[in-house]
Amino acid sequence: MRKASQITRLTKRAVDAARPKATRYIIWDDDLTGFGLRVEPGGRKTFVARYRKGGGRSGPIQQETIGRFGTLTPDEARARARKTLGAAAAGGDPVGAKKAARQKGVTVAEVCDWYLEEAESGRLLGRKGRPIKASTLATDRNRIDAHIRPLLGAKAVQILEVKDLEQMQADIAAHKTAAKTPKAGKRKRGGIARGGAGTAGRTLGMLRTIFEHAARRGMIASNPAKGARKFADGKRKKRLSLDQIREFGAAMQKAADEGENPTALAAIRLIMLTGFRRGEALGIRREWIMPAGGVDFPDTKSGPQARPIGRPAMKLLKATLQDGGDWAFPGDRGDGHFIGLPKALARVSAMAGLQGVTAHVLRHTYASIAAELGFSELVIAGLLGHSAGSVTSGYVHLDSALVAAADRVSAVIAGALNGRSNAEVISLQKGAAK
Repeated sequence: MRKASQITRLTKRAVDAARPKATRYIIWDDDLTGFGLRVEPGGRKTFVARYRKGGGRSGPIQQETIGRFGTLTPDEARARARKTLGAAAAGGDPVGAKKAARQKGVTVAEVCDWYLEEAESGRLLGRKGRPIKASTLATDRNRIDAHIRPLLGAKAVQILEVKDLEQMQADIAAHKTAAKTPKAGKRKRGGIARGGAGTAGRTLGMLRTIFEHAARRGMIASNPAKGARKFADGKRKKRLSLDQIREFGAAMQKAADEGENPTALAAIRLIMLTGFRRGEALGIRREWIMPAGGVDFPDTKSGPQARPIGRPAMKLLKATLQDGGDWAFPGDRGDGHFIGLPKALARVSAMAGLQGVTAHVLRHTYASIAAELGFSELVIAGLLGHSAGSVTSGYVHLDSALVAAADRVSAVIAGALNGRSNAEVISLQKGAAK
């Protein structure tokens, strides 16, 4: 039941006199049932019309926004509300009809444009209820422009079927929309959206998420990508063996002797000793170092995290910060951190006779060594900072068991990098440190 204080004749004087409260509230008109004025905490006043779909008392409540006070007078708003409420009383559903009209004919490209605008403004939330990162949006935009617009952009969402989405995926996998590599200096953030099975599956997954956002906001009736089957990732989980780590360590020493950038070599070594992502390692600042044996990242792919590291990694970080600078790995020019790691890593890999060694391969190598040592998936997730199952997800300080695990893994890798023949993986006894 409405309180008496919420019912009055909605005249200009009454609307002017309405004052904002701590929460949104509605003043209902005492003459036209269902006609009201919604008052926001910020002071905005909007006329609404509310009715039950299908008439009677059991139908779901529908509410239409008539317009803002100031744009409309109370009398003009009452006239519009009377039409809406009259149509509803006759068995119609004005709100549903307008929504269907909006959904009819809306194209895939229009939904994608809406998604990018809403996400960039922070009105759409991604994983764990946080705003979608700029780097993620840059990648999404590339995939939309390179693949989705050419293949499905002009199609109306309401006529899409699962087979259309799976055909799009097949076309991307067949490189039918692969983007051309831009000229030097023209490459934009987010990378180049090329074709292939991996890109195809990720693009389908991204579009399914976009449709889900749009359906939840009422822009489209439902998600047409539900049920569409994604290609398997197909990535080969490459890693380095202990013998290859020894060869890589020898190559790093040779590269140092031949004048390779010492900052690059130190960053490569840190990634191998910690399993950090490339951006995490290169962006470490002095104030993030934790005496207990870790790095307190204010933000990562999975949010804020305190990540454990072993003694070899801590010793390396302290050495890189001896000059008193803010960055563990300062850039060659300017005030930022070092960014030239991929090329240096490629040069060292070539010296070691290894191909396809990336920062992610080094990260996976760290995880594999941890697994061979007998640590559980939960512990490894904590070491790597994975959001699923991670015990360092934002709110937990460094755990002594995790620090001990990081210390053991990094010690084995450090020994191999230094060429020790006795740097072997000896599995934990059953049940230990799990």
